[in-house]
Amino acid sequence: MRAIFDNSYARLPDRFYVRQDPVPVRAPKLVKLNDGLARELGLDPDALASPDGVAVLAGNAVPAGAEPLAQAYAGHQFGGFVPQLGDGRAVLLGEVIDRAGRRRDIQLKGSGRTPFSRMGDGRAWLGPVMREYIVSEAMHALGIPTTRALAAVTTGEDVIREAVLPGAVLTRVAESHIRVGTFQFFAARRDTEGLKTLTEHAIARHYPDADGPLALLDRVVAAQARLIAQWMGVGFIHGVMNTDNMSIAGETIDYGPCAFMDGYHPDTVYSSIDLHGRYAYARQADVGAWNIAQFASCLVPLIDPDQDTAIERASEALHRFPAAFRAAWLAVFRPKIGLAAEEEGDADLIHALLDLMAAERADFTNTFRALAGGAARGAFRDVDAFDLWAERWTARLAREADGQAAQTARMRAANPAVIPRNHRVEEAIQAGLGGDYAPFERLVSTLAQPFDDQPENSGLRAPPKPDQEVRQTFCGT
Repeated sequence: MRAIFDNSYARLPDRFYVRQDPVPVRAPKLVKLNDGLARELGLDPDALASPDGVAVLAGNAVPAGAEPLAQAYAGHQFGGFVPQLGDGRAVLLGEVIDRAGRRRDIQLKGSGRTPFSRMGDGRAWLGPVMREYIVSEAMHALGIPTTRALAAVTTGEDVIREAVLPGAVLTRVAESHIRVGTFQFFAARRDTEGLKTLTEHAIARHYPDADGPLALLDRVVAAQARLIAQWMGVGFIHGVMNTDNMSIAGETIDYGPCAFMDGYHPDTVYSSIDLHGRYAYARQADVGAWNIAQFASCLVPLIDPDQDTAIERASEALHRFPAAFRAAWLAVFRPKIGLAAEEEGDADLIHALLDLMAAERADFTNTFRALAGGAARGAFRDVDAFDLWAERWTARLAREADGQAAQTARMRAANPAVIPRNHRVEEAIQAGLGGDYAPFERLVSTLAQPFDDQPENSGLRAPPKPDQEVRQTFCGT
């Protein structure tokens, strides 16, 4: 990997991380290389696909200029605080400046034990690596901020989970890996100097127009409101919105037990570890606000010398989240039903459709996509109820300044034809475990153009049959 590294995180104080090389593997083999992303990063795809390049992607070689490290962070996991987590199965190779002038992290995930591994082996198996590659690249194609997948390699070694499984490493690219939990790590230790250094670093990296910790809080409030609204617009459920899985850059990060809904219901949960629905689809905005409150509490010592004043100012910023989310949610959902202008009753109109969908578990993606083709009525058994809603909708569309063609184009641009459905992802993983990556390649290729009809891949648009349903997703750690 011939990359020009500029490792700003490695220049922070030693207590921010542990220097850690990836642990070599027995027999690395390339599964998939993201040629387009490689070029975006200024890397040569052919060199990355060579034996020397694959050695870097597997952790068997450290490229010149890289300064591998495991980052320290803490976090609330399902509401319970853990004062030390950290990169237990990942190392940050370093940072590069891409062709657009953006600073990007390059991280190996599944690269072996670190001092933060606790009782874990620091490895990943092939299934979660394939899942993250598929879903993160699909999110990028949908226009939703996300970490990216540069490569997936198998290791030639087994890992032990519920069974003996093939090991793999994912090369992940991110705006950064700074999390709410990174701030909590220093706050838990009452390390105000560390908090100050981290805040200055985060501002310089992500929000250079912010003039201090309170402005940083405002930017994170806005970024998370937009991000969660975008998740909602495609029926995405993160599944594990712990504070250590919340990037302050406003990117989707850590695709563990995530899922895209098939049949719509606001209480939908897929994660096998979310036993009480804490991170259900409709609760994601509330959890986002809760997570940001934890972030705000970390910043209190930096906002104002007087604690009461600092808490008051932080609270004012937090109270802006609900309005920011509502505005972002409407900005996502208005075009999904063809609207460009804003009217007072738009939220009620959208929620009325969602209520109809929830009553019948109508397919989220296909129902919204069918609105553009005038075929949504067929998604409902109670056609009378849909017709009543459609009368309201038609009257609302008539008040738009443009015509039907523009409204249809808006809906097609806002409503994907294809998403990474759970059963298709699982099919690709199972085939990959047998050495057949054709379903994986087909899925990745199709999801790269999610708003195109692609009749040749129409089977990937269909909801699962009862015997195909995947009702639970797993962390894979």
